[in-house]
Amino acid sequence: MTKLQGTFCIALWRGTQVAVKRVGDEVFTDEDKVRAFRDELALFQKIRHPNVVQFLGAVTQSSPMMIVTEYLPKGDLRAFLKRKGALKPMTALRFALDIARGMNYLHENKPAPIIHRDLEPSNILRDDSGHLKVADFGVSKLLTVKEDKPLTCLDTSCRYVAPEVFKNDDYDTKVDVFSFALILQEMIEGYPPFSAKQDNEVPKVYAARERPPFKAPAKHYAHGLKELIEECWNEKPAKRPTFRRIITRLESIHNSFSHRKRWKVRPLKCFQNLEAMLKKDHSSPSSRSNSSRSTNSI
Repeated sequence: MTKLQGTFCIALWRGTQVAVKRVGDEVFTDEDKVRAFRDELALFQKIRHPNVVQFLGAVTQSSPMMIVTEYLPKGDLRAFLKRKGALKPMTALRFALDIARGMNYLHENKPAPIIHRDLEPSNILRDDSGHLKVADFGVSKLLTVKEDKPLTCLDTSCRYVAPEVFKNDDYDTKVDVFSFALILQEMIEGYPPFSAKQDNEVPKVYAARERPPFKAPAKHYAHGLKELIEECWNEKPAKRPTFRRIITRLESIHNSFSHRKRWKVRPLKCFQNLEAMLKKDHSSPSSRSNSSRSTNSI
């Protein structure tokens, strides 16, 4: 994995395998931002949630700086989707709940919310139980570019970033909600948003209020899911729901979908076999002969 964020590698720390992300020297031109990030390290170390990758520490006093987190050998959601393609509706809903719960925890952090800003499948990891964990939530803040320089596709993944970020507008937690909508749709559709377009073309498409089309069969979208996705990628951040609200909606959709699946009526084989036997008996020569004799006797 090689991006501006740095290089990921596995290391041994206190007898345990950990993930180490080396951050490139080119991002440390703004001492104020580096200093602010150092101040937040203690906060990151206190974060504990089953759907958030555990932050363990960082090397900040020397170059290169490194960020240390728990190591999850199952890999990220990007590789999983590339291997599996479109997910079953129930799996997509379960994964969506994992992501939403992790993000809600970060957004409701006190004294200030933690905005990811780079939420995408490669920053969502799978644990041994098959659940998802949000990763790299602290890296985006460290890599924030100077205010007088617009964000570019070299700084982050273009396909999942809200339009207000690329417009260099003020933004809040709702940028992560926008990214979440794209990830959820990708899990059902089986391919990344606007996959036919180049990375640097996608922000312009979002700015023009275009969104990825829904192409998967309607049955792949549980009732209410399309509407939720459309709310989450709304052009106006204030109209996007919070993750707390998203969790409530997803739980309702999940319960309704699983209940409908459980009680789906299917014809029993014994009745199907009986119907076939009756048809066969009715069409046999002996049956027609008996019917004819019965008619003649009348």
